Amino acid sequence: YADAVKYVCENGFMKGISETAFGPDRTTTRAMAVTMLYRLEGEPDAAASGFADVPADAYYADAVAWAQANDIVNGVSETAFAPDDPVTREQMAAVLYRYASYKGSDVTAPGSLAGYTDAPQISAYAADAMGWANAAGLITGNTGTTLNPRGNATRAEVATILMRFCEDIVR
Repeated sequence: YADAVKYVCENGFMKGISETAFGPDRTTTRAMAVTMLYRLEGEPDAAASGFADVPADAYYADAVAWAQANDIVNGVSETAFAPDDPVTREQMAAVLYRYASYKGSDVTAPGSLAGYTDAPQISAYAADAMGWANAAGLITGNTGTTLNPRGNATRAEVATILMRFCEDIVR
């Protein structure tokens, strides 16, 4: 994942957890995931989000507002975004799927997840997104037979997924 970390840091999509550490094995939060796409989009203006748990002065407030306004993210409820919750692999797939659609990319290529023993664990809302993300080579298995769709995405995994996304889907 070293090349991916270098790529996302050099392009300003992700930052380290300190001046000298990236934290590759740390969990990516929902706020971090949305902020990465917001940076990729060039940090456009957006009105405030409708989520009660997104303070206006939070580093991710504009990112969440932009992503919500463009149907890229949903909350965990009508009024909550849960910015500090870990982002799962299937949530990351769903967000990228919606963002790719927003950018005009073709997201209709269905992927077969039949070779993954844990494919039945994919939530209904994320099924098409996981199939697409796997077919596009963005999210591959943790092993040859498992996707770990409800597992938390590490910062290294997200860096790798985001680099693949930028190189193969939107750029």
